[in-house]
This record gives sequence, C-alpha cells and structure tokens, in this order.
Amino acid sequence: MTGQFEPDDEYRRRQRSRNIVVGLILTGFAVLFFAITIAKMGQH
Repeated sequence: MTGQFEPDDEYRRRQRSRNIVVGLILTGFAVLFFAITIAKMGQH
C-alpha cells in the first residue's frame, strides 16, 4: 500500500457533479444579492 489515493471514474463523476451544484448555488446567491440591491436602489 503506497498511501496514494487514485480516484476512479465514479469518484470523479460525483466530484464534478458536486462542484457544479456548488457553482450553481454561488451563482444563485450572487443573482439574489444583485436583485436585492437593485430593488433597494429603486425604492429611493
């Protein structure tokens, strides 16, 4: 046993899916903050 981890295709697929979900969540938060900012500016 060398102690090195060799990811298989299934692991890489799950990791990619997880990264896509995290990216979408971060993008959603950015859009939400943008929309709130625009709405607050429109009230003045």
